[in-house]
Amino acid sequence: MNPTQNIDGRYLYFAFLAGANKLIKNLNELNRINVYPVADKDTGSNMASTMRSVMDRISPNVSYKLMVDQIAEAAQVGARGNSGIIMAQFLFGLSCETSEKKSISFLEFVESVQSSIPYIYESIGTPVEGTMLTVMKDWSEFLYSKRKQLEEFKEVLNDSMQVLETSLKKTTDQLAVLKKHNIVDAGAKGFVVFIEGVMDFVNHGIIDRIKAPNLIPSASEAIDHLEDLNYRYCTEAILKNSTHSLAEIKSILYQHGDSIVINGGKSSCRIHVHTNDPSELFHQLENFATITAPKVDDMIRQSEISKNQKWKIGIVTDSTCDLPQEIIDNYQINVMPLHLSFGDSQYLDGVTLKSKEFYELLERSEHFPKTSQINEYSFVNTYSQMAQNYDAIISIHLSEKFSGTFRSAQKAAERVQKELNIPIHVINSRNVSGGLGLAVLRIAKAIEKGEEVNTILSHVDSWLNNTKIFVSVKSLTAMIKGGRVPPAVGKFAMFLRINPIVSLNEMGESKLFGQAIGQKANINKVIKHVLHLKKGKKVWNYIILHANNAAVAQKYGDRLHDLFGQAPIEVINISPVIGMNAGEGTVAVALQFE
Repeated sequence: MNPTQNIDGRYLYFAFLAGANKLIKNLNELNRINVYPVADKDTGSNMASTMRSVMDRISPNVSYKLMVDQIAEAAQVGARGNSGIIMAQFLFGLSCETSEKKSISFLEFVESVQSSIPYIYESIGTPVEGTMLTVMKDWSEFLYSKRKQLEEFKEVLNDSMQVLETSLKKTTDQLAVLKKHNIVDAGAKGFVVFIEGVMDFVNHGIIDRIKAPNLIPSASEAIDHLEDLNYRYCTEAILKNSTHSLAEIKSILYQHGDSIVINGGKSSCRIHVHTNDPSELFHQLENFATITAPKVDDMIRQSEISKNQKWKIGIVTDSTCDLPQEIIDNYQINVMPLHLSFGDSQYLDGVTLKSKEFYELLERSEHFPKTSQINEYSFVNTYSQMAQNYDAIISIHLSEKFSGTFRSAQKAAERVQKELNIPIHVINSRNVSGGLGLAVLRIAKAIEKGEEVNTILSHVDSWLNNTKIFVSVKSLTAMIKGGRVPPAVGKFAMFLRINPIVSLNEMGESKLFGQAIGQKANINKVIKHVLHLKKGKKVWNYIILHANNAAVAQKYGDRLHDLFGQAPIEVINISPVIGMNAGEGTVAVALQFE
């Protein structure tokens, strides 16, 4: 490009591509040095994910304005983590501060960069210097100081690299945690690497092709440090058509946590907050905005994966696995949430929508909820992060007859195994809820005993065959609304007070086990059948489940406790996805025989 020519949309497209590719290729180093604001080792992954999202959604356009708008919109949709959302907000600022032109001059470019910096500072709850904010600001101020040197466009950009490097080095002394480890800020370095890639294109027309990055740092390179976490969950979502101002949204976010960043405007903004209760936060947000694209990362689990994992075999399951949180935490089980939607608003099963809030929303919403499977991309992210520290991964999920989640996990496992050479074993549990929970717990206990992965896998089929679940449905209302039972049949059965008992066959398909008049009779029928199954067998463990029906479930558990001579793992409220399908008031027992 001739330095006196304007910058058009195609030039911006290829320059962005070059920067994004360079950043993605360096994600491992960025993860390694990530200790601020929390040492969850995901800055590189988050920035790379943000870049990939933009690259997947944009295509070259000759108009600079259309191109920068397209980039900013794609960044908002795919931004992840503090650094990703700050980058997205910078791009949003560029979009807002660019006039409707097919090409712009160097002067107009640097003015838009300078004007974008306030967007970033205003979007952050508590701006902290010594981070990528400072580096971006220093870079913009240098460019602005050279704004009249149009004929030296390329030279000025090259000189700005020294400004970036100097500003980056200073971050080490600006934050105590960085100085302690003698490292620079990971987000700041990510921005510098991005601009380095841009300059490769500006100077040489080079866009490095992305190769699968080496995600596995050597043990000697990993920073052995974990700051205390005040909040467990890194929570994000896009809010659309909000009736609140950004200042009001920011105030609400502060009631629930810290590390506040908001990208975008009132009509559509992406929020980022670290919090301990995403469900309570979303319960408040849903009153004034449509919630889409929710994303929640468990920072404690991420930190454990990076340096404190107990065993060398990792476990992944999904949110239909009903187990107490204490067990999930003790065995460091990675639980991936299915998606739930009420109308246009989207939630993460059991994470941004827990049982209490779910039934309240179910009661007042004019929409009956819908579910969607976990996508392949989410599994790729989880498996890739786990691959850094585990020798193998066992990923076990709800019956493939109920969801495409199992297939998504398979596809992701095939991809990650090829790239990172780690064995990932994806298992169709042929069960759900407490049945899936028992299978996960059996695998976890085998790992705890030190059994090899192949030994565990050789037992899994037997464990699954010996796992049963019996669900006593109190009301058919949910099944009628969800289209699983014809309205006429359902209403007639409800009139007669007939309550079905649902179980699963060997293929993991629903089957009608029986029916009775009233739930008490149903429970008696299930207990009688369980005692019949128990003849000549020993119960390994069992769990009592319910959908907002704790009192009846506790009585159920007490009776089985007397009969089995052992207490259940827990009497637990089932996940919203399962509650949606079974209906409020449902009680169930899942058990596994030796």
